[in-house]
Amino acid sequence: MGGRHVLRARQLIEGTLTGLDGGDLVRAARTVVAELGSAERLVPLVTELASGRGDPSGCAPLSYRHVLGFDKLLLVGAGAHHRLRAHVWHPGTVRAGHEDIHNHRSPLASYVVRGRLGMELYETAGDGALTAARYRESLSADVNDWLLEPAGSARLRLTQTAEYAAGSGYALSPYALHRAWCAAPGTTVTLFLETGVGRRRYTDVFTGAAAGRAERAQAYAKEPLGVAEYLEELRRLAELVGEGGRLERARPA
Repeated sequence: MGGRHVLRARQLIEGTLTGLDGGDLVRAARTVVAELGSAERLVPLVTELASGRGDPSGCAPLSYRHVLGFDKLLLVGAGAHHRLRAHVWHPGTVRAGHEDIHNHRSPLASYVVRGRLGMELYETAGDGALTAARYRESLSADVNDWLLEPAGSARLRLTQTAEYAAGSGYALSPYALHRAWCAAPGTTVTLFLETGVGRRRYTDVFTGAAAGRAERAQAYAKEPLGVAEYLEELRRLAELVGEGGRLERARPA
């Protein structure tokens, strides 16, 4: 199990994030994911993983086609439940589009490796322009389903709209409400670092589709990848990030 680049990634994540919390953790996570997202670090890491090094039998069951519209591939697990993932956004697919507005279980950081990601930040506000149905999202005991339970309604206010090109990124506290989408005509790849500190039991999900209230109040099954499919996705990812790295280096100063 493992390999030189997998070990280096684990050491960087654990060595940097251990003992941190709050704003220090958020800032450190952003620094780590930007370093790991550089072509010099990410291309050999994904290439090594695609060859079968690392923990494919452990990572494949935690990798899947996410209901919010992207492929979620676990690359490295480290320390206190820190997880380094690749998110692959495919424009033009049935699932492509804007996510629901949501927050997360723990602090996170994301770095755009290829393409472009759009994002909006929101806050709850009594005079907010957007009326949304609110759900509490948790995981079933066997972590195979997303459980969405109605939690009333809310009014939301848009506070920021941003677009992140390759080479840029962001970090968020677990309570930050946001949604993201592929803002490029081609495939967008982001490196996503989910920290394991102060992990919440549930998240909040908001949707403006009032007619979907009854329909959404149910469990959504995850469909994890098999090991062979996971390795094939890693091989495709290696091609994408390798091409992205060559494009970045080819750009004039």
